[in-house]
Amino acid sequence: MVTSPDPSLARVHQLVALYSAPDTSVAQVICDAHPPRAVACTVVEPDLSFTELTYGELRTLSETFAQALAEEGVGPGDRVATLLGKSVDYLVTLLGIWRLGAVHVPLFTAFAPPAIAARLRGSGAKAVVCDAAQRPKLAAAELAGGPWQVIVSRPNQRHPGDLEFAELMARSRPGRPAAALGGEAPIIHIYTSGTTGSPKAVVVPTRALAGFRAYGEFALNLRPDELYWCVADPGWAYGLYFGVLSSLAMGVPSLLVAAQFSPALTWRVLERFPVANITAAPTVYRALRASGGPVPAGLKLRRASSAGEPLTPEVNEWAVKALGVPVHDHYGQTEAGMLVNNHHHPELTGELRVGSMGRPMPGWRVVVLREDADEVAPPGTTGRIAVDAASPLAWFSGYLDDPARSREKFTADGRWYLTGDVGRIDDDGYVYFSARDDDVIIMAGYRIGPFEIESVLATHPAVTECAVIAVPDEIRGEVLEAFVVPRDPAAVPPDLARQLVDLVRMRYAAHAYPRAVHVVSELPKTPSGKIQRFVLRARRRDELAAAAATTGRTSPATQDADADAPAR
Repeated sequence: MVTSPDPSLARVHQLVALYSAPDTSVAQVICDAHPPRAVACTVVEPDLSFTELTYGELRTLSETFAQALAEEGVGPGDRVATLLGKSVDYLVTLLGIWRLGAVHVPLFTAFAPPAIAARLRGSGAKAVVCDAAQRPKLAAAELAGGPWQVIVSRPNQRHPGDLEFAELMARSRPGRPAAALGGEAPIIHIYTSGTTGSPKAVVVPTRALAGFRAYGEFALNLRPDELYWCVADPGWAYGLYFGVLSSLAMGVPSLLVAAQFSPALTWRVLERFPVANITAAPTVYRALRASGGPVPAGLKLRRASSAGEPLTPEVNEWAVKALGVPVHDHYGQTEAGMLVNNHHHPELTGELRVGSMGRPMPGWRVVVLREDADEVAPPGTTGRIAVDAASPLAWFSGYLDDPARSREKFTADGRWYLTGDVGRIDDDGYVYFSARDDDVIIMAGYRIGPFEIESVLATHPAVTECAVIAVPDEIRGEVLEAFVVPRDPAAVPPDLARQLVDLVRMRYAAHAYPRAVHVVSELPKTPSGKIQRFVLRARRRDELAAAAATTGRTSPATQDADADAPAR
């Protein structure tokens, strides 16, 4: 039987050829190739004042900053970190880094000094660009004596040795040619959390832009005549890959809101700006639903998508009525980009099946492997979600300088990339997420490795050992709870829970603190001494189920989520 060629797959190969070419220039393909007067991004302040940044302005400003970096000794391949909020300076910094051929190291602004230090030292960062509000973190003991140059945007006081962003720009000049280092050149050095050990370094090559753009075209159906808003913070993978790079690669105007998420502000932004296409974690939609406020009239939304955690049915029950459109669930990972989607593109869209993440994106082959063998399981069988490592859009080959954990991500023969998730695929190719086969916690779309939180909790003098698990939550999807064994059961501080919460906020990140602390006499362990978090999760689920039978609540609702979200 003769079949027609798949136009979407043909498009994938076009994108792969474009971004894999030996002379590809990142600055050229995401900025300089677009009309200079076209708006690249609108940066919105909390009071709804805004700045429109055109591609022409972005080119001139980023040329200037690239030259300034070069004059400070930064060159191609050097790592430059950003500890910046969403702003014009942030966008100029990114494009300046890539125009120079340097590599961007994203730092989430909620990170505490130890988490920042681990990433700066691990990446070998040569410079870090930060906001004035973030500058005190770089003066912490963990960061003392670091070899990186600090560049501060709008400083409110001088620190010895710092450079000021505005002064660098004032004494530099535009016109620096864009580096053309080809598809294998690295552009991002990002860290992703796991269940054990330190965060893992993922180095993203230029050719990964093919997948990021394919997602914008196929899954989001971004259009240059519509305004796009990715609510996710670009300090994480989803916000960076698909809130910045996808839209810039496609020449699509986007929003960048320079404020923390709140339902009230989100409604005001949607009312004020003609957002036609929005992506956010399910947490955002849940928070909007829970806010109870009136939905503004005249919303311009045509498409809504979610990523970062599984989309639960009640979100769409609300969204269709409140937003006028259903929310399409999408699935991906820091190591790959987006893999499975309920696509918005008219040639790829299909029915939204409850509980399904959709179907594999063109350019990816996604399968379910048997639990006991590296063989593709029959349709409907629950097993390990895996990706063909030879997929046209594949680019991840392992974690930087970490061969042991790299091997864990692939089958022994290297054929399949293992997502670490469990699910099934039905007869029509729809993929259903079941669970994570590790202990990574996803809270409001953020991937949190319990080991990182446990490492902080264990530094408290009253704690001898601890474990952190995920507990269902109506707003965030999951929240953290900690189980701690005290050193002296007779001398447990009465405010131990508050002390531990403050410790995590100070030493890891403001968003990742445990919402409850349970003091226990011992933790469940294997004969070899490994803590069995799954036993704790099962016990806690039983307790919550018993409580729900009495109170009617299905989970301990919490209302103060930071709802920006990365790729799950």
